[in-house]
Amino acid sequence: MTITDWSENLGQNGALAQRLPQFRARAQQQAMAAQVAQTLQQGGVALIEAGTGTGKTFAYLLPAMLSGRKVLVSTGSKALQDQILEKDIPLLTDVVGKPMRVSRLKGRSNYLCLHRLQRFSSEGVAPLLAAPLAKIVDWAGRTREGDIAEVSGVPEDSAVWPLVTSTRDNCLGSECPDYQRCHVVEARRKAHEADLLVVNHHLLFSDLALKANGMGDLLPRVEAMVLDEAHQVFDLAGRYFGRQLSSHQLWDWARDSRAEALGEASDDAPLLLAAAGVETATSAWRTALGAGEDRTQWALTPGSPQEAAFIHLRQAGITLLHALQQASARGKGLEQCAARGVALLASVEFFLLHNAPEMVFWQEKRTRTVQLHATPLDVAGPLQKYLLEPIEALVLTSATLRVGDSFTVTERALGLSGAQTFNAASPFDYARQSLLYLPSGLPEPSHPGYTTACLQAAIPVIEASAGRTFILFTSHRALQEAASFLPRQLGFPVLVQGSMPRSRLLDRFRSLGNAVLLGAASFWEGVDVQGEALSSVIIDKLPFANPSDPILRARTEQCQAAGGDPFRELQIPQAVIALRQGVGRLIRSETDRGVLMLCDPRLRSKAYGKIFLESLPPMRRVSDLEAVQQFWKASLS
Repeated sequence: MTITDWSENLGQNGALAQRLPQFRARAQQQAMAAQVAQTLQQGGVALIEAGTGTGKTFAYLLPAMLSGRKVLVSTGSKALQDQILEKDIPLLTDVVGKPMRVSRLKGRSNYLCLHRLQRFSSEGVAPLLAAPLAKIVDWAGRTREGDIAEVSGVPEDSAVWPLVTSTRDNCLGSECPDYQRCHVVEARRKAHEADLLVVNHHLLFSDLALKANGMGDLLPRVEAMVLDEAHQVFDLAGRYFGRQLSSHQLWDWARDSRAEALGEASDDAPLLLAAAGVETATSAWRTALGAGEDRTQWALTPGSPQEAAFIHLRQAGITLLHALQQASARGKGLEQCAARGVALLASVEFFLLHNAPEMVFWQEKRTRTVQLHATPLDVAGPLQKYLLEPIEALVLTSATLRVGDSFTVTERALGLSGAQTFNAASPFDYARQSLLYLPSGLPEPSHPGYTTACLQAAIPVIEASAGRTFILFTSHRALQEAASFLPRQLGFPVLVQGSMPRSRLLDRFRSLGNAVLLGAASFWEGVDVQGEALSSVIIDKLPFANPSDPILRARTEQCQAAGGDPFRELQIPQAVIALRQGVGRLIRSETDRGVLMLCDPRLRSKAYGKIFLESLPPMRRVSDLEAVQQFWKASLS
């Protein structure tokens, strides 16, 4: 289609405007649609930054639906995936005027496993899980798709879900007695038949990782892909093209081995004892790593308790594997657990040796669990081989792909050469709709009283905004300090991340209409609060990654060895993208008005502060509180 055609579809008198009374024609949206259509027709790679309010979802969905190609759309969040499938595609199907085969595919753990449901229903579960299991059994008789998101009244983090869903490790595949009724198999069949397939980034990169390891695939072959929220691609590639080993995997293996033994070899006492031994050894390994939560380098110091616990875990795993191999002829479940054990022990051995120089080894401790990672220092190679080369046309789009006015950082990180780049600027009038407040007199972020000083400076801004504020923190320590300090200082409701699920917290924020929400990492992106409920966004610090982060340290050393400047080449670009995501929470519609307060004095005291400021929307900048108060007075008059 031509640009004129996009005007006809996306113009003020076009097909969408006739169906959506609130639709507003945007030249940026039409230009982006033309760029997407060109890429889908001619092939190649396009990097498209689409500012907030561009309407980028319609700008790529409509060309995808009209392209005549089989297209996969991947999103970074469940909320966007739901919006596309439940709202956007039905509307656009009406606009296009022809039926389309559209399918959503989720990861395996999102679907009910009939075999495991039957097994745990007959064997019984812990008393606390009996009621949620009964709800699932009742729903299982009615569901057609088996998507566990259909179930109400059972929390997402309930311990019952791992019992009635499967993983790649514990799935029996075509030898499962319920294979012909399998919800995962049916979902994948529909995905193969679809003209338009919608997935999330985690499933996409799981598929790419399987291909990289020569282990088949999860997704059907497509001719074109659109990756929305593409600023996440670099980190996801590092995660999925590496290797992982978690205490959860080991516990699940031991639990499933015990369950299969009870069903198929209940007289095999050594097997049951070996399964219990792996559970005990896994718990002892986590204990040996120490209390608390952190993210540190993975290393085994000779003679340390950590090394002793990990070696003991390996031996317990070997014992269980031998017992499973001896019993495997007695049932398919035991045979499958033995195969899992081979793969898990290979990972244990890999992390025991940790001698892959092209990777950085690190551990992520949670309160009760631990996960080991081996992350490749360079992801450009595998991205090129498994994503860019096999796909005829690829569109990568996000509200934040540039640093300053350049896509160079993103292109370099992803190993792109010859990509088409396009910037669809936000249609919002930031100079009129918003104000950037850079308070003066705050101490340096390294000062012990910095967070308190920021909060004291923020109080009059919150009061001028009548509450209605997000305060975004770069650390959970600062968030907790604010959660203790602010309720005593403010006459507005204070909501704190972690006090309830994110969706409920946001619903509460919207309904109150005058609340102050304190958030950290997960609230910096993917949150959309339009209207007066959110009128100010306050950010405590520039979101530089922790210099002790093991991945950043390894990439810093690599950059230095190559003669580069890691601060300017790695840390600043990452922080700019993260800051732009946080800033993007403020103005979400053409009628929104709001104040952005950036507390960090380095924006003006350091030379690199200019890079951050030039990467922000064109807001009017002020440094005196009176200007903020006048902004709101003018809004009310």
